Amino acid sequence: MAEPSAVRARRPDRESADDAVIATRGLTKRYRGGQLAVDGLDLTVPAGSVFGFLGPNGSGKTTTIRMLMGLIEPTSGSARVLGQPMPRASRTVLPRVGALIEGPALYGFLSGRDNLTRYDAADPTADPRTRRERVAAALDRVGLAAAGGKKAKAYSLGMKQRLGLAAALLQPRRLLVLDEPTNGLDPQGMREIRTLVRELASDGTTVFLSSHLLDEIEQVCTHAAVMAQGRLLTQGAVADLAAGARGRLAVTTPDASDAARVLKEQGAADVAVAGDRVTAEPPERDLAEVNAALVAAGVRVRGFALERASLEDAFVALTGEGFDVAG
Repeated sequence: MAEPSAVRARRPDRESADDAVIATRGLTKRYRGGQLAVDGLDLTVPAGSVFGFLGPNGSGKTTTIRMLMGLIEPTSGSARVLGQPMPRASRTVLPRVGALIEGPALYGFLSGRDNLTRYDAADPTADPRTRRERVAAALDRVGLAAAGGKKAKAYSLGMKQRLGLAAALLQPRRLLVLDEPTNGLDPQGMREIRTLVRELASDGTTVFLSSHLLDEIEQVCTHAAVMAQGRLLTQGAVADLAAGARGRLAVTTPDASDAARVLKEQGAADVAVAGDRVTAEPPERDLAEVNAALVAAGVRVRGFALERASLEDAFVALTGEGFDVAG
């Protein structure tokens, strides 16, 4: 697959990979029947980052996470987590990793507090003398202190997500792996989880966050990677990924329909009209000429600007397809 011209894939160098919390080389997973789920993945997650893992459904994100956590073995290639090979070093690595993958596994007949108590008791590194305090602190941190005594089967989807996060936070972790952590949460809950992720990162925890919400990634993540059809398209700092794509041209005018027609004639694509505002993917030509063409056609131009590209713009440029940005 040729790399898109709008944003070229950034390849990690060997030195940065050596210092990474997660590093894969040629990581590949082919299932029985020939399905290639992950194809030669070279991924580098810097220590201390909040790393967003993006891609449409079926792009290989969950398969990658399961290989990183030692849940399935790769067909070929390698994965190192916290400097150790996975899955061979699972017993050494996993006690230092908190994970919420494909939703939490809960006992519905137990309370939220008792579920956390069982999780903590299963951790051989956890001190049983301070278990009660750890469970109470974890419940409080995710906003479930008042609901800790309620049975898990009575929890909403969002509350179950919070409880899964609490389980991942029972002990200090060097790495936190979250698969769709805001799934089922209302806007207030999503803001609280974003704040929590930032707090964890400020404390030195590296957060690896898989999400289908591009605006969420852009708000909370320092770095990101984009997957499609099992392959890595690009990775790097979020600001750099967005900067690699052209922004949208925005024209403010009372003559919106005429402006849209002229922009199309000038080679602009994806022209959209909303009231007195016309936006488009800018043509490959001098924008001063486009502005002059609008004026020459009698369009009363009140505003003319190339807006900063967003992560959504970069994603569309890379994959050629849209993305669920609102959830």
